[in-house]
Amino acid sequence: MSASATPQSPAGSSGAGAGNPPRGPLHGIRILDLSRVLAAPWCVQNLGDLGADVVKVERPGPGDESRHWGPPWLTGPDGQPTKESAYFLSANRNKRSVAIDLASADGQALVRKLAETADICIENFKVGDLARYGLDYASLSKINPRLIYCSVTGFGQTGPWATRPGYDYLFQGMGGLMSVTGERDDRPGGGPQRFGLPIVDLFTGMYATISILAALQHRNVTGEGQYIDISLFSTVIAMSSGHLSNYMIGGKIPGRTGNDSPNITPYGVYPASDGQFIVASANAGQFSALCKALGHPEWIDDPRFKDNGARMAHQGELHAMFSEILCQQTRAHWEEVFTKAGVPCGPINNYQQAMAHPQAQHLHVKLELPHATGVNAPGVANPMKFSKSPVSYRRAPPMIGQHTLEVLRESGVAEDEIQRLLKAGTIGAR
Repeated sequence: MSASATPQSPAGSSGAGAGNPPRGPLHGIRILDLSRVLAAPWCVQNLGDLGADVVKVERPGPGDESRHWGPPWLTGPDGQPTKESAYFLSANRNKRSVAIDLASADGQALVRKLAETADICIENFKVGDLARYGLDYASLSKINPRLIYCSVTGFGQTGPWATRPGYDYLFQGMGGLMSVTGERDDRPGGGPQRFGLPIVDLFTGMYATISILAALQHRNVTGEGQYIDISLFSTVIAMSSGHLSNYMIGGKIPGRTGNDSPNITPYGVYPASDGQFIVASANAGQFSALCKALGHPEWIDDPRFKDNGARMAHQGELHAMFSEILCQQTRAHWEEVFTKAGVPCGPINNYQQAMAHPQAQHLHVKLELPHATGVNAPGVANPMKFSKSPVSYRRAPPMIGQHTLEVLRESGVAEDEIQRLLKAGTIGAR
């Protein structure tokens, strides 16, 4: 089941009457998007889902490099793969693509013109690059003092590593995340592991989203725009605050614990007769309910398991005792038993199973939006649900330069000037 390509928001949300599509809480906000790849585009897609009008500026020709990060590619109406990568499609809906050559003086002038009426500008160029073009915050804020300008970089705007480039994988390693991700060294397959998703990019995008919304509120109160500096390196440190708190308070460097929690137990992966599943017992009441459900209420008062600290000290013993019983029945059996007992538990699904889950079906997590290639582009719904101003899905991810002419004409660029820029290769249009 998927949200239809026609409605502006997924089934189950509210806030708009029949024939009255939702406008979103950011309706009327214009974003000048100079970003590419994932962290910043993820932020901008969030803002676009919230109703903002996004103008995404890309290089004529190749555009955002993530357009080429395939396969898989979107399948066209002829059944053949297009040049639209699944990677790009995942982070670029609700945007209009304008192809402009920023290296040219004419292209820079066009972007400054777009900045005059923008509320937000977001970019992820290397430190100092846009200053050479007169497109940095210092330059653009002179022509638009209300502009909120967010820079997303690897290491931030200042410091000994500020000018270095970097991608998510690098920051997972440098920021300590891989040191706590993966199986323990003394177990088969032990060693550091990359997180299965570009998690630092995604978290950085979310921090940027929050920062921009806070800056909008500041501007609502004061009338002032401002500059926001977000980095992947500071983000991976911030998102690791739980482990870092353990380190700073306990003095012990956190290590990899695989599927075992470093702080609570029983909380992890256990064997059933037909595969593995997760049991998440996070407090004394749930531990008591779990012991009773397993037919061993005496474990509740066992000195080895009297509280969480004692259970952590005997984590291996407890895991073995539970596993000996759990492996005798199926996952479905234990899910029914533990759910009745009030103990959180569940299967380890692949993505096909996750999308087919009845709750995922109920929440309409899959989208389909009409794409310029002539087919519907699949996507994943935004989880933010509002009662009065729901998110909306107005545009499929654009093709490179799909909206160049539309946006420039809206901005008052004369038709003869548009034709001159097209002929010069300063702009590209589909």
